[in-house]
Amino acid sequence: MNKIEFDELSEFKKDLKNLLKKYRSLNEDLEVVKLDLNDEPGESPPFSFRIDNLGLTTCIIKVKKIACKALKGRGVNSGFRLIYAHFPDEEKIIFIELYHKNDKENEDRQRILKNFK
Repeated sequence: MNKIEFDELSEFKKDLKNLLKKYRSLNEDLEVVKLDLNDEPGESPPFSFRIDNLGLTTCIIKVKKIACKALKGRGVNSGFRLIYAHFPDEEKIIFIELYHKNDKENEDRQRILKNFK
């Protein structure tokens, strides 16, 4: 099986950089997520699901359960959300947004539309 290619939007890099100040294990945690996505890149409820109603042909997926070592004891219910675009034909994933659910309620749809329309 081929390995999936991972990429990140510049806005995602800023999200990550800001979150790393508070949650130092996030780079490591994301590597674990990448391993999972390599095996199961599409949606897999309840872990992740597709965001519809965007009017896009691109498959946008929201991951709701990310284990964060910096948040000891909370396991996969850490509260982090990862939004990514999945391109099955190209075997590519582009990370769009990363945030903590306490910081904001929903994904940045403007960012998604701006980059994938």
